[in-house]
Amino acid sequence: MHPCVRAFLLSFLLLPWKWLYMIFGGQLVLSWFLHLRDSNGHSAHVATAVIDLVNRKRVQAIIGTVSPQEAALVSEFDKVTKDIPIISIPPTSSLLPPLPSQSPFLVQMSTNIAAHMQCNAAIISHFRWHKVTAIYENSNSVSTDSGLVALLSDALELTDSTVKSHAAFPPVSSLSDPRAFVEKELKKLWSKSSRVFVVLQSSLEFAMILFEKAKQMGMMERGYVWIVSDEIASLLDSVDDSFISANMQGVIGCKTNFVDTSKSYRQFKLMFRRKYRLVYPEEDDYSNPSLFALRTYDATWTLAMALKKSQGRTNSKELLSSLLSSDFRGLSGEVSFKNGELSQSPVFRIINVVGRKYREITFWSPEFGFVENLARDAWMKVRIGGGSKSALGSVYWPGGSLVAPKGWTLGSEEKPLKIGVPARDAFNQFVRVSYDQERNGPFVSGFSVDVFQAVVGRLPYHLPYVLIPFNGSYDDMVTAVYNKSLDAAVGDTEIMADRYEYAEFSQPYLESGLIMVVPVKPDKFKEIWMFMKAFKMQMWVLMPSMHVLTTFVIWLIERGENNPDFVHPHSSKIWTVLWFSFTLLFFAQRESIESNLSRFVLASWLFVVLIVSACFTAVLASIITVSRLQPSVVDIEYLKSINASVGCDGNSFIVRYLNNVLQFENQSIQHINTISDYPEAFRKGKIAAAFFVEPHAKVFLATYCEGYTMAGPKYKLGGFGFVILKSFFFLGKQADQEFFQEMYPESCADSSTFICYSTRNPP
Repeated sequence: MHPCVRAFLLSFLLLPWKWLYMIFGGQLVLSWFLHLRDSNGHSAHVATAVIDLVNRKRVQAIIGTVSPQEAALVSEFDKVTKDIPIISIPPTSSLLPPLPSQSPFLVQMSTNIAAHMQCNAAIISHFRWHKVTAIYENSNSVSTDSGLVALLSDALELTDSTVKSHAAFPPVSSLSDPRAFVEKELKKLWSKSSRVFVVLQSSLEFAMILFEKAKQMGMMERGYVWIVSDEIASLLDSVDDSFISANMQGVIGCKTNFVDTSKSYRQFKLMFRRKYRLVYPEEDDYSNPSLFALRTYDATWTLAMALKKSQGRTNSKELLSSLLSSDFRGLSGEVSFKNGELSQSPVFRIINVVGRKYREITFWSPEFGFVENLARDAWMKVRIGGGSKSALGSVYWPGGSLVAPKGWTLGSEEKPLKIGVPARDAFNQFVRVSYDQERNGPFVSGFSVDVFQAVVGRLPYHLPYVLIPFNGSYDDMVTAVYNKSLDAAVGDTEIMADRYEYAEFSQPYLESGLIMVVPVKPDKFKEIWMFMKAFKMQMWVLMPSMHVLTTFVIWLIERGENNPDFVHPHSSKIWTVLWFSFTLLFFAQRESIESNLSRFVLASWLFVVLIVSACFTAVLASIITVSRLQPSVVDIEYLKSINASVGCDGNSFIVRYLNNVLQFENQSIQHINTISDYPEAFRKGKIAAAFFVEPHAKVFLATYCEGYTMAGPKYKLGGFGFVILKSFFFLGKQADQEFFQEMYPESCADSSTFICYSTRNPP
């Protein structure tokens, strides 16, 4: 039995009949008879039951979960029922009310559905989810409720969010195997990128099947979001605690608020639970009255008060007029009608399922948005000054996370992202494509792939992808991303300004620049006189001069002491001093030194010579150790002047760069396929220089340590980056910027730093 039917039965039985008997003089009450019909969710059964009650039981009014479409259907079959007031008690008012000519006597005991959609949109906007999936169960088999999606889309229009997709389920009662059908449809939703699911309309039976299957399929794990409507949120008290704890953890919902602290409510709750235990003893733990019970009780009171006004003597039109003019405070709130539905502006409790129950985290109203406190003056009024973004507070999400999910993922296990990698990379240290016999397919490795996998590993969600070898040039691979043949490209791809016409790029993970590598030529002349580099020329002049001066001073001192070894003819004095200076270095002088002053001068000078000799030995050793190789070509202009051939990777942008920027002729540019082909091309004289990006140049020089060196200036480039589909990032939405900041949290503070690469031109 539908919860509303149960609520109506119990609420009707709880009416104070003795008090009514006194008011109506003991005459009207005796004419009240309760006739129950259960349609089991079939619109045809509804029509049959209403026609039967009107024609056979001669009822004056009908209370139940009759939709406007069903009421219109009944009036088409039987003109008599067209004039019978029908008080409908759905969770929300009808989506598309029928024309007045179709069902003018329908009174809906519910608030407008637009407010419910606005509440859902407020939650979605608060957490900045930009793509959501709507789920709903059709209320009957006669018509669909697809307009619910349009209403949600309208509510989301001002929040920069959209309904990415939707899934409509037929009524559970019309399905032979509802569990298998729900599982099949959930698999379709699981394959999509959106991870925010909004259950717009659902019976309790369908919701329990939905969440049970979602749990089994892993759709209640970290990264997923589930929002339920008032129709389910108001009935969670009637759901088994074990089912909630096992299948609904982290669900949030909008529940219509009502005053549950008044004396009248406490009395009603006590009587309701007492009666519920008698009728449904097996459900004693879930006997709290829901919103449906309160509204059923109020609907019955509304009908009783309308009959009181007419003293039992009234026709259908007068009874309808009395119903629509009702204005009193009931258990569910203020009861007054406008356009055939409750005129009261609803206030919703935002609930969050945690553990075996749920907790209330904040309130929301159409007038003031999210508020933390409510002031109750006569009836519920929202306190001015609410609506702060912090009102939602902490939320427990599916999977046990306390961090709000991003609400989407890039790809799925069934449809992973297609990531292209260069299959013919001349430098396989960055990307290497080999054949894996165990997998019977290509295996991709290398530095660039390792960087990409490390970035993906840091994402707060799972990113399914597959690496696809691309046989073509780097420019062709960028074009493939532009044509959406690939979702992205990973490799040693250079960030270039002209490539921004086709795709976006990530922040560079490796700095780069264009570098020229040439063979070296040894300088034989400078190798012979290499020892002269130990000291500067001033030092070489100073040391011999000081040595000659010192020996001359010693000669003068010894001559003054009449040392016979220093007395020579005038003609040979100069040669004597010079020879003494030379032999003194090796302590081979024949002259004996007798003066103490001479000995002191000589000792001081020998100490200086010792220090200078040690320094000379150290510097000369370092010079000899370091190879003194010079490039065979100094600059690019020399290459162009002699029309020399240069080599580069034929698949890269360097060919275009040499031709357009550095002004090399096409016939002077030789395409080299692999790193091992460069030495042979140099040896055979096919090329005089090779051009690499800086990381490739370092790999080449590390592989071939001898015989090559860098020469000329370095031309600054954008660096190595990942190629990304142009519509993938930076659509002016916060989600895209947040995703970028998560992938590269240390690269820049915002996306503007990234976008500046699109205006950078190579020199």
